[in-house]
Amino acid sequence: MSSLSVPILPLFYFLAAIAIWLGVVSLRGGLRFARYLHAELGREYPPFTPFVSVFVPCRGLDEGLRENIRAICEQDYPSFEIVFLADHPDDPALTIVFEARRSFTDQSGPAMQIVISGPATDSGQKVHNLRFAVGHADPLSEVFVFVDTDARPAITWLRSLVAPLREESIGATTGYRWFVPVNGGLASHLRSVWNSSIASALGAAEKKNFCWGGSTAIRRATFERLKVTERWRGTVSDDFAMTSVLHDAELPIKFVPQCLTPSFEDCSWRELMEFTIRQMKITRAYAAHLWKGVLFGSAIFVLVFFGGITLVSARVLSGSSFATLLLLLLAIFALGSMKAHLRVRAVALAIPDAGLRGFGTTLAHITLWPFASLLYLYNALAAALSRRITWRGITYELKSAGETVIIRREYDEL
Repeated sequence: MSSLSVPILPLFYFLAAIAIWLGVVSLRGGLRFARYLHAELGREYPPFTPFVSVFVPCRGLDEGLRENIRAICEQDYPSFEIVFLADHPDDPALTIVFEARRSFTDQSGPAMQIVISGPATDSGQKVHNLRFAVGHADPLSEVFVFVDTDARPAITWLRSLVAPLREESIGATTGYRWFVPVNGGLASHLRSVWNSSIASALGAAEKKNFCWGGSTAIRRATFERLKVTERWRGTVSDDFAMTSVLHDAELPIKFVPQCLTPSFEDCSWRELMEFTIRQMKITRAYAAHLWKGVLFGSAIFVLVFFGGITLVSARVLSGSSFATLLLLLLAIFALGSMKAHLRVRAVALAIPDAGLRGFGTTLAHITLWPFASLLYLYNALAAALSRRITWRGITYELKSAGETVIIRREYDEL
């Protein structure tokens, strides 16, 4: 042990210093995120309610789909249409859409239409559906809004998302998804923790923000001027492509905390791995610099934190001193836990769900984040080895940011 400790300990202390520095930087980011949420949630925008087209891509049955569709239909907004889009008329999600449309027959509600795009050939199915559907928007529509079927927006979501676009200098507005476990379970909580770290990357730095395709609004004039439909061609990620278009045009993206949108669903361990690996493969294809950052940062953390636990255990068994090592590990853990606690408390102000204020949720976020970092490393390594993903029953090969190849369709998985 003593012969190994000479080269190992200096290396550990060096990497631990980097990990602590990264932890401090991350905590500062968490503080900025919390301050931004507090400030924006108390801000009121001047009324801006033009006619809006809300595009809802459908494929298969999401958990809580009926409630999610109803939440979209019941928005507190004066005048809007909802365009439901699917690639096949027999998609089971459309049955729920038809039910929602019938429920508004005898009461005031939004105009609705269903657009069938057919199968994609050179892009992701969702992107193909969106490219086809925007051509069916009402001519009076001034703003395009995009929302996913796994999101359950608050009743003021649409009003809040559109209001900042009153300022024509804003390129787009966005919210973000927050997974809320329904029945709990370790895999479901870990997915929520994993996803939450992405949410806190949004904030006041509008030139660095990104669009989330499940809750994004853009002026129609801006969408058409930037030729977003053409930039979507050959892609599998609508939000990464739109973010790239807006950044290229040097147009800011406004993050709207009121549009942090819950997804009420659980997941199995297999679903957790499929989701996180797919997200990282998409990130590598469309934002390689972010993927490299995740790979580097998570590798440093895993080596220090989990390697440090191994070192402490070995020194305890050998009777060697371990206090300094343990203090460093506790410092790293404390920094991450403080950020996680700040984040979940701030988000609980934006999403009025009792579960987010519960002890179980808080405990999950302040204790599971090291395992989320371990999962990030695994995801990043998996993304280095393969560009193939399966999404909603379709398998794609992500050749490049502008080239997607469809390998296989499995309609029976809808």
